[in-house]
Parts: sequence; C-alpha cells; structure tokens
Amino acid sequence: MLEARFESALAHREATPNTYVSIREISERGMIDLRGLASDRKFMAAAKAVLSLDLPKQPRTSATWGDVKALWLSPDQWLITCARAKAQSIADELAAALSDIHALGVNVSDMRAIIRLEGMRVREVVMKGSTLDLTNESYMPGTVRRMRFAEVAALLHIVEENTVDIYVFRSYADYCWDFLLKAARKGSEVAALNRTSS
Repeated sequence: MLEARFESALAHREATPNTYVSIREISERGMIDLRGLASDRKFMAAAKAVLSLDLPKQPRTSATWGDVKALWLSPDQWLITCARAKAQSIADELAAALSDIHALGVNVSDMRAIIRLEGMRVREVVMKGSTLDLTNESYMPGTVRRMRFAEVAALLHIVEENTVDIYVFRSYADYCWDFLLKAARKGSEVAALNRTSS
C-alpha cells in the first residue's frame, strides 16, 4: 500500500558555496494559521493553554516558547510554527480548545516554504528584493513583517541580528531561491550597506 510522503518545496535544490551569506531551506517546521479576536479573553486563554505562550498583540512582533513560535500577522491572525511532526496534534488541540469560540486553527504546513539566510549581510540581501529599510533600528530580532519580495507576497521574520527567515507560498519557492542566489552571489555586495564597518 502506498503511503503519502512529504517532500519539501526545495528538496531538489542545493545550496551553493558561491554566496556571501548562507541560504538554506527550513523544511522540518510545521505551520498553523490561527484566527481569533485578540480582544476575546476566552480565545487568548485557550490559545495560551495549548501553546504555552501569550499570543503577541503588538503589530509585527512574535513570541516564543521552546520550539513553538507565534508570529503576528494581523489583529486577528497569527502564524504558529513548531516542529512539523507536532503540527497536526497542536492543530487538533487548538480545535478542541476553541470548539465553542469564534476562532479557527488550521494546519497549513504545506502551504509555504521557508528560506533561511544567515550571515553578517543578510539584511542587505533581503533589501535587494524589497523596499524595506532593514538598517532601521526598529527591525530588531523577533520582528515579523509582511512584504513584497522580488515582486511576490512574502513574510519576513528576523530570528536574530544576522539570521532571517523568508516565508513564501510554495509555488514561488524556486523563483525566490533563484533570486536569492543571484542577490547573494559573491562579488555583488553593496559597500554602502556594510553593517560590519560601522
């Protein structure tokens, strides 16, 4: 009997050593789209009981507990990330906890690809494909921001000062991967944006 087998969006792609930042796919992360009213105390308490964290209410912020992260997307939407193997069980727990609340939690692990950039000049590489000014001090670790990246809808999560995750819909993964390989190709650095020289 055939069984379903997961294959990530970029499983067929290999990182290249010819880039000045590290580029790799994060394939073992599960994702849950969580909707509910931040003003509803019952919803917030139920989500906390399952996730062991308070959902962030401030725009463009995130919260973390262990391997579970909650990324703020809008006043009534969060992207919950966790180990892929746990995503369905967490979604099931949320469904049970929210059964009598106007809210929804859905496992969307296969909807997006996550590309991680690491290195001293990751912000420069991201800025080559977006209009964001990531040299601004407001873009601190933990920041989450929807953006247009290389002309497609994307989500940026600044994990650490020199580590960022870019979430794109699965169908755009190859396109964004190719864009990043070109944007981060050795020799294409932008001297004016060298954060290490300041």
